[in-house]
Amino acid sequence: MSASQRQMKKLYLCGLCALSTAGGEIEMPNTFDTYDNFKSGYVAILGAPNAGKSTLLNGLLGEKISITSKKPQTTRNRILGVLHRPGAQLVFIDTPGIFKAKDTLNLRIVDTALAAIDDADILLFVLDAAKPDPVSESFLADRLQKQDRPVIVALNKIDQVQKSDLLAVIQKWSTQYYFEVIVPISATEGTQIDQLITAMQNMLPSGPPYFPEDALTDLSERFIAAEMIRETIFRLTGEEIPYATAVTVDTFKEEKKGKLVRIEATIHLERGSQKGIIIGKDGSKLKRIGIESRKKIEKMVETQVFLKLFVRVQKNWRKDTRALRKFGY
Repeated sequence: MSASQRQMKKLYLCGLCALSTAGGEIEMPNTFDTYDNFKSGYVAILGAPNAGKSTLLNGLLGEKISITSKKPQTTRNRILGVLHRPGAQLVFIDTPGIFKAKDTLNLRIVDTALAAIDDADILLFVLDAAKPDPVSESFLADRLQKQDRPVIVALNKIDQVQKSDLLAVIQKWSTQYYFEVIVPISATEGTQIDQLITAMQNMLPSGPPYFPEDALTDLSERFIAAEMIRETIFRLTGEEIPYATAVTVDTFKEEKKGKLVRIEATIHLERGSQKGIIIGKDGSKLKRIGIESRKKIEKMVETQVFLKLFVRVQKNWRKDTRALRKFGY
């Protein structure tokens, strides 16, 4: 992708965000002759932590825009992704895992997820068939039954369970609650993803598309780069480190006529003892985080990346409302 193409893409997406924030109308390019038979709508992806929501979003789009890891509560923000189909446009809102939170950060994260319910035309309830979370799942299911939007269940990770066990899970959810349809899927294997998309598309309201036909997300490359660094930290560290980490991108500059992107980012931690862990002996851990993050970012921006990481301690930032706002939570 050339520098001019990347710049046009960013300006266009920023323009969409600005118009949306200002309450203005977005003038859509005339890419369809008529919208008489067109359908479009927002789909909120909801579920307990680690149910596979972000993996499913990436699978639905065929592109990675939402970070994933085997650890729960990886997603902290609402992530928007746009799927274009013949005769339809589905705008997905990937949300953080919903559970009974207690601390300040997690309360904000769960509130962010629940707020997506009111913004959606369809609710996609993702369940983990292999490792259920009964408390969180029941909490969310009860909440979904109290609203009037159609709810589709995506019973995920069916590649990890026996068929007889899967039938029992389907029976349980079909008898305890009312849902429009239950679709067994595997987000990692791509099993029955097309069937799931068809089920959602059939329930979309009629109307013109919300985004141009080449739009994938409303997220900036700067935001996604920060998320990719945080994803690498989730995957390479353990204990409390991933959850005590926030990442900010301080510099994101194109150089050499778009042939190089220079990024400076800061990894924020809560305690001084965590700083030594994430830097590692002779800087080995931080170096590995930088190398793996750079590779991911280069794949996204399709050009060479120079990535420089800094580590800073901001004491107890997860309980500090000012810090939470600074970090976008």
